[in-house]
Amino acid sequence: MPAQRMSPSHQPARSTVDLDDPSLYINRELSWLQFNWRVLEEALDERRPLLERVKFLAIFATNLDEFFMIRVSGLRRQVTGGVLEVPPDGMTPSEQLAAMHRTLTVHLARQAACWQQDLLPKLQQAGIRLQHYRDIQPPQRAFLRWYFEREILPVLTPLAFDPTHPFPHISNLSFNLAVVVNDPQRGERFARVKVEDVLPRLVRLPDEDYAEQYMQRGLTEVLANTFVWMEEIIAAHLDMLFPGLTVAAAYPFRVTRDVDLEIKDDEASDLLTDMEEQVGMRHFGSVIRLEVDQTMPDTVREVLTRNLDLAPSLVYTVDSPLGWLI
Repeated sequence: MPAQRMSPSHQPARSTVDLDDPSLYINRELSWLQFNWRVLEEALDERRPLLERVKFLAIFATNLDEFFMIRVSGLRRQVTGGVLEVPPDGMTPSEQLAAMHRTLTVHLARQAACWQQDLLPKLQQAGIRLQHYRDIQPPQRAFLRWYFEREILPVLTPLAFDPTHPFPHISNLSFNLAVVVNDPQRGERFARVKVEDVLPRLVRLPDEDYAEQYMQRGLTEVLANTFVWMEEIIAAHLDMLFPGLTVAAAYPFRVTRDVDLEIKDDEASDLLTDMEEQVGMRHFGSVIRLEVDQTMPDTVREVLTRNLDLAPSLVYTVDSPLGWLI
């Protein structure tokens, strides 16, 4: 039987959708930020156990580290290289960076509010106290000075920078203090103190009634649920690192570098060796983010941005723990 021919009225309608229309596509980078927002929402969910919410807040921050090291760094290289080709969503690299910055401003503000206004008070109610150094009692300060001299001071190396000393290299994701000191002979100077990875981020603090007993017995492992941030302990004892100088202030900061590996397998005679070299260079990529504490004044921030060769849009001021390594 011959095949029946379909009449014009029964022909399937051709699609009139323009597949080149950018509005049909979702930008990959902005989509990723929305995924990370879902992680933040887990921290905002009051139905979850308290410490689990804190962990999700830390995961949110750790995810952002990877995002900047890989995704943001790649876009910045495209901008620097003058790449004109745009993805299907139609956003240029510069437009993507601007949109990401606007989105992150909202996300980071929500993260800070969750930590400061929600989780910290609830941790306090649950008996987990994160104290500022300025709020602890004299016996506890004596313990921390003793602890600092024994456990912290030996691993710290302050580095000053001025016209005769180059700005020190700041390794990727390292935690640092920008220190302002007054030299009786040379005036105001700047220094950097790296908080070494071997140090805990939080130090347990004994109750004031037992602080002296810990020192007498030489015990540094404290069984208590009161904690002090390591950077505040270091900042309070900088006089021991800078003898003869007056320490004016210290401000925490952290940098993120470009660690996106570029392996050209057609040029690599030994792929394993090439990978080892690239991994070794991860601490030396260009800086693509500077995180600073909200207490840092503009003068110190300008010193850092100038020496790190950073645009103001790459500086993020936060009102929550830097790094979240807890």
